[in-house]
Amino acid sequence: MTYRYWSLHPTLSKTWTRQVPSSHLSKILIPRAPDTDNNTLVRNYIKTTLEALNWHVEEDEFTGQTPIGEKRFTNLIATKDPTAPRRVILSAHFDSKYFPSYPANQFVGATDSAAPCAMMLDLAGALNPLLDSRQQRLEEGTEDDEDVADITLQLVFFDGEEAFVAWTDTDSIYGARHLAEKWETTYVLPHSKRRLLGPQMTEMHGIEHLILLDLLGAPQPKIRSYFTETGWLFDAMASAEQRLGDHGFFQYDDYSGMAPGHWASYFTPRNGAEKNLGNMGDDHVPFLHRGISVLHVIAEPFPRVWHTLRDDASALDLPTMRRWNLILRVFMCEYLNLRPDDLKSRERSYVSRSDSELIS
Repeated sequence: MTYRYWSLHPTLSKTWTRQVPSSHLSKILIPRAPDTDNNTLVRNYIKTTLEALNWHVEEDEFTGQTPIGEKRFTNLIATKDPTAPRRVILSAHFDSKYFPSYPANQFVGATDSAAPCAMMLDLAGALNPLLDSRQQRLEEGTEDDEDVADITLQLVFFDGEEAFVAWTDTDSIYGARHLAEKWETTYVLPHSKRRLLGPQMTEMHGIEHLILLDLLGAPQPKIRSYFTETGWLFDAMASAEQRLGDHGFFQYDDYSGMAPGHWASYFTPRNGAEKNLGNMGDDHVPFLHRGISVLHVIAEPFPRVWHTLRDDASALDLPTMRRWNLILRVFMCEYLNLRPDDLKSRERSYVSRSDSELIS
C-alpha cells in the first residue's frame, strides 16, 4: 500500500482539530463487567452512536465458561463499508474488570479501556464526512485512486478482555479468542474473478492490520514498537504526532505545556535492533497467532492506577486525550488516503464541544 502524508499546515481546520470526544466518555465510564446491565448499556451506546453515522454494526454474541461460571459476551464490529474486500481494524476492549465485592466492584477502568473506546468513537465521527466524500466519489466515478475502493475502516470493541480471577490462557481475552476463531472459519466469496479458482478466503484474509489501543489517557505515556513487521506503522503514527506538535495543534486556550518546542513525544524511537516483543497478553494475541500484522498501542509501564479504583476520570489528562484524538485522526486519514481538502466542504457538519463535556 502507499502511505501518503498530509501537509498539516494550513490544511486542518480549527473546528476539526479542536474537537474533543464530546460526552462519549461519560457514557462509558461506569462499571461494565461482562454479562451485566451496565455492560449492555455501554454496548448499546456504542452501537447506536455508530449506527447514527451509518456504519454497519454487527453483534458477535456467545457464551463462555469462566472460573465463576458461564458468562455471556458480546463483541461489537462496526464497518464503514462492508463491501470492501480489505480492512484495517482499530480496536479496544469495552468491558471493565470484574471484582466480586464492594467497593472494588465500582472499578470503571478509565484508561482500561474507556478512554480508548471514546477515542474510537471520536475518530468515527471526525472521519465520517471524509469517508462519505470518498464513497460519493466512488459512486460518481470521479475517484482516481484505484486502491481506495478496496479498503475500509473497521472498529472492533472486544468484550471480556479482563480475567475474572487470574490471567491465564483460558481466563482472559474471551471476546478476542472467540472472534478470531470465528473469522478463521467464516468463508467469504472472492472479490476478484481471478480468485474464483484459488484457495478459499476467510474473514481473516481481508485484514491488513489490527491496531489495538489499551491503557491510554493518563499523562506522559510511553509507547514502543513491539513488532518489526509493523515498525513502519509505528513510525507513521509517531510522524503524525511530530508534525501536529510542530505546527502547534497540541496547544489550546491558555495551556502552554504542549506548545511547539515544549512537548515530549509519547513514542520511543526505534533503533533498528528491536525484536518481536509480542509476549504481552492482550486482545491482539489470537490474531497475531493467526498471522495478522499487529500494531499494539499500549502505555508501558502501565499507568500507576492500573486495576485500582483510582483508574477513574481523575486519572485522565485532557491535553493528553486531545493529543491522542488528533494523532489517531491524522494517522488513519493518511492510512486510508483520505483527502484533507474534503474538510473544507464538510466543516459545517461538525459540532463544537467544550472540554467539560468530556467527563460530565
